[in-house]
Amino acid sequence: MNQLVYDFIKQNQDYILTEWMDIMKESTDERLIKVVSDRMFTQTSSEFIDMIITNVDSKNKEFTLKLSDFAEKVVQLGWPLTFVNEGLHKFTLIVINGMVEKGLVTPDNQVNLVNHLDKWATPINNEIVNIYTQTWERTVSMQKIALQELSAPLIPVLEGITVMPLIGTIDTERAKQIMENLLTGVVQHRSEVVLIDITGVPVVDTMVAHHIIQAAEAVRLVGAKCILCGIRPEIAQTIVNLGINLNEVITKNTLKKGIEVALELTSRKIVEVEG
Repeated sequence: MNQLVYDFIKQNQDYILTEWMDIMKESTDERLIKVVSDRMFTQTSSEFIDMIITNVDSKNKEFTLKLSDFAEKVVQLGWPLTFVNEGLHKFTLIVINGMVEKGLVTPDNQVNLVNHLDKWATPINNEIVNIYTQTWERTVSMQKIALQELSAPLIPVLEGITVMPLIGTIDTERAKQIMENLLTGVVQHRSEVVLIDITGVPVVDTMVAHHIIQAAEAVRLVGAKCILCGIRPEIAQTIVNLGINLNEVITKNTLKKGIEVALELTSRKIVEVEG
């Protein structure tokens, strides 16, 4: 880096940080600033400026490490790439304007200094975009996996009895997850009875009903009985109108009644104990 620029940055880190935070707060969407505390914004801004200054010293490995940590933090905070990208641009403007105020920029060196800063900032910007994108994709991928695991949980409630509560819309991808979790869980938990609770499924159309019946049939084929719970009146009417055959599936309108049937199928029942 140009020695004049390098000396200015190293000697004015606090000034640069203060100016940078003021400018970013003014130019950034208020909703973004409000989601984090002033303390967190100050800390994160300080880390960003420190990260850039680390690159000034040409410590590439240290810069990449700090950039990875920073990218992970801002992704978790929900800060968009445009904020980080714009931050680097504002940094170079603050440096140039600060040098102008101190009389370090002259007509003779102005073009050279601006070009030098631009050439220095471009690869940093590319690296920021690259690392941020990788971190974002990794985070989204992990969240997707977590959501898939939660979208069709199989919960053992008693020995031989498991429940799969379903909430929300069931599409083809989720139906596949339901099938996989059911078959794996039935074997893993040695389930004799599986209750599929669709109380939280808002709409049961032909496709959803087809997927549920397929799941029930798959459970039966691996040696367990299936009870379909949460059949509300409107769902019952829909199933009848669609001409769907549920003769092979036990149906109950509540999970409570389904549990009672499951206990009977496993030769158990709930009894009141006198105190």
